[in-house]
Amino acid sequence: MSSQLSKEFLLEAQRRMVRIRLFDERASKMVKRGQIPGTVHTSIGQEAQVVGACMALGDQDYMTGNHRSHGHPIGKGSPLSPLMAELVGKATGVCKGRGGSLHLADFSVGSLGESGIVGSSIPIATGAALSSKILNNGKVALAFFGDGAANQGNLYESMNLAGIWKLPVIFLCENNLYALSTPAHTVTSGVIASRAAGFDIPGIRVENGQNFIEVFDAVKTAVERARSGEGPSLIEVVTYRFNEHSEGLRLGVDYRDQNEKAEWLAKDPIVLFRDYLIQESIATAEELDAIFASVEAEVEEAFEFSQSSPFPDASDPYLNLYTEPFEVYA
Repeated sequence: MSSQLSKEFLLEAQRRMVRIRLFDERASKMVKRGQIPGTVHTSIGQEAQVVGACMALGDQDYMTGNHRSHGHPIGKGSPLSPLMAELVGKATGVCKGRGGSLHLADFSVGSLGESGIVGSSIPIATGAALSSKILNNGKVALAFFGDGAANQGNLYESMNLAGIWKLPVIFLCENNLYALSTPAHTVTSGVIASRAAGFDIPGIRVENGQNFIEVFDAVKTAVERARSGEGPSLIEVVTYRFNEHSEGLRLGVDYRDQNEKAEWLAKDPIVLFRDYLIQESIATAEELDAIFASVEAEVEEAFEFSQSSPFPDASDPYLNLYTEPFEVYA
């Protein structure tokens, strides 16, 4: 399947991975400078699995994220400026400043939203898949969740219903080995992907989640299966976050082994994919440098947009909360 990918497609994959990296690096700096209220959770190190999964979807397909989800709408094709404005609560943000870092949504690219509540977006994706089946519109839904959410009951309720009704949904576990500071192997029995057998659906484990093509191929197979009416799949992708659980978090203990961190840092997905593109004569170093430079300019433009944009009008706090205007009585 990967052999059929065009140069244009592969360069776009690299562009989106670089977008996620540079966007999150800027967001991290903004938190430390007090330019973003609260904190943010970055996908630095996980770009290949984010973009590989998102680019396996069609433009009109649905996707739901989790608390670590700036990268997911970027992977699906969202422009950066409205996302950056949302992080600082501006009216020009993708959710008009109401969502912030933890609740981004961009319906224009099929991103139905994310949440800081662990596993809470999984039933949303399942519901979107149900609507697709009822409307017979051919759309597929993909739910991203972390290894911590793999033990939430709503995942299994969703997989059960999806399996019974053969819904076009993919459950994708981003196993970055830690739920905040808790090692996954200390709280999760067995292999997450193998749990699919209990619902009579395919369970796939991608061991090298730092490889864009391996993730893309696994998710593309599941997408084609779902779109053809064969039902859901569970995919577990092994990856690693390079930064702390959230920016600025100080736990007072180093819960990750330094050798482990060094091994994963050496598997930077952006560097690996760049090397692959050059070695396979798909792109030159100059072409890839130009992509990096253009994304740097894009991120800078997004930052300036976020800083110059206005805050929401404080006189209308109920705007966009209800489908009908909500009238406030004194």
